[in-house]
Amino acid sequence: MTPLVSILIPAYNSEKWIADTIRSAVAQTWQPKEIIVVDDGSTDKTLEVARQFESESVRVVRQENQGAAAARNKAFSLSKGDYIQWLDADDLLAPDKIARQMQVAERLKNPRTLLSSSFGQFIYRPSHARFIPTALWNDLTPAEFLRRKLGQKLFMQTSVWLVSRELSEAAGPWDTNMISDDDGEYFCRVLLASNGVRFVPESKMYYRSVGTTSLSFAVGSDRKLDALWGSMRLHIGYLRSLEDSDAVRAACLTYLQNYAIDFYPRRLDIFEQMGRLAKELGGNLELPQLSWKYAWMRPILGWGGARRAQLFLPTIRWSLVRRWDKMIFGVEKRRLAGNLGV
Repeated sequence: MTPLVSILIPAYNSEKWIADTIRSAVAQTWQPKEIIVVDDGSTDKTLEVARQFESESVRVVRQENQGAAAARNKAFSLSKGDYIQWLDADDLLAPDKIARQMQVAERLKNPRTLLSSSFGQFIYRPSHARFIPTALWNDLTPAEFLRRKLGQKLFMQTSVWLVSRELSEAAGPWDTNMISDDDGEYFCRVLLASNGVRFVPESKMYYRSVGTTSLSFAVGSDRKLDALWGSMRLHIGYLRSLEDSDAVRAACLTYLQNYAIDFYPRRLDIFEQMGRLAKELGGNLELPQLSWKYAWMRPILGWGGARRAQLFLPTIRWSLVRRWDKMIFGVEKRRLAGNLGV
């Protein structure tokens, strides 16, 4: 029988985007498929919008607010698919995204192979998404994928993956205590249970950039910083469980150094723990350096003030870019409506 694919969408206060996200799931050319939306106690109209799409293949359920990981676990518990497509509530899938990956899956006939795709980032206009290849856009062993991810500060967005149920069950549930980088930690476990990643470049998804409002932006929250440090320790442990070579240790050291600035000087307790781990890896953790754009502020504002400027000023630029893109998006929509006589 043709494998069933479950498209699982956790949603919280996503009324602006959820309709487009569900439409992109419904538009998938792969059949058979099921779509499960779990509203995680939204306080806006997310549930109301999502329920407009209910059908034999689209199921919408609600739970009390417990966080994205709990919503994903709920969606998985309700699913029946042979393969799982995770889809964040503000992202989009190309119509043939799943079909192209399933063509590879059916050819390989190995449920332990993890399938990835290319992804492009956009704000309001998916037609202007930027697809920028990285060293992770390749067929890779689990160890090499994690070594490149840590050593080069790279990521693959949640919705690129197509995961067999066998692999999903082997990885275990999402960690509901991981309020920051829960997707990074989860897919580490998926990788460890897999026999490697098969990259399908023709398969595409569209990742909406939301800037510092993203759930993954941890710098301003002690709870998120604790969770991020927990995820980082797990990442390093996962990679070293696969391989503990000099190259792996060097990648782990680079990983610690790259993220040190997120903790210093706000969380010196974590920074000291990072230093001890660096010594265990055979190196040393240096004091983080400000980029040249902000280093000149240090004599005037001090290190902490210059760091706050480094965090704050890009948010102003991002806000301006976002407003511009939203304005152009509105103009394009009105022009299209006028051309259609709506």
